[in-house]
Amino acid sequence: MTAAVIWRRRALALAAVALVLVAGYYLWLRDSSIFAVDEVEVEGATVNREEVTAALEEVAGEMTTLHIDDEKLREAVSRFPTIASIEADASLPSSLTVTVTERLPVARVSDEGEDVAVSADGFVLRGVEVDRQALPRIEAVVEGVRVDADGAEQAAIAGAAPAELRERIVELAFDPERGGVVVEIEGAPELRFGDGSDPTEKWDAVVSVLSNPELGSPAYLDASVPERPVTGG
Repeated sequence: MTAAVIWRRRALALAAVALVLVAGYYLWLRDSSIFAVDEVEVEGATVNREEVTAALEEVAGEMTTLHIDDEKLREAVSRFPTIASIEADASLPSSLTVTVTERLPVARVSDEGEDVAVSADGFVLRGVEVDRQALPRIEAVVEGVRVDADGAEQAAIAGAAPAELRERIVELAFDPERGGVVVEIEGAPELRFGDGSDPTEKWDAVVSVLSNPELGSPAYLDASVPERPVTGG
């Protein structure tokens, strides 16, 4: 065995030992109290903000900025239906910023005689204050933490409605005979949307047609295919 081979093997062995030492040091350092999280800032939450922050602070206090457990953070706020997702960003030595993507109420539904708020993706937002003037009512059945399929289609359409039109919504319903989601708005023809897909595009088509001075007085406006809205009746 040549000297070059011997030195190469020794170098590889030393490198392996060094890697083990570095890995061990990092595992020790990442859980060191030096980097313990002692400040949590929550961004994006407007509903239950204090409760959400407290829940995150409780679990984050067991972490360090070098060892953030995203799953535990998500579990800590899973009981809040208004939270769709969170993203954590640690800053050395001890700060954690959690950005919340929130579900906001866009409609209301009757559940055992009580109005509860519903998000655009069909989640029931229990505990959120219901403004009957601002939130249109949908016809749906509450199934656990969400509304049924027909209700989800209505919620998607309600959630994409322009603010100035949402305030004028009198009623939403799901009627297969009329193609799906049907919306009644003050001073406008009956609006037919089909399913809840592409809701923004469908509302854009509605606004475009309603703003046409030559619209006349149709009985309904069908925007289920937003590229080709149709009036009738």
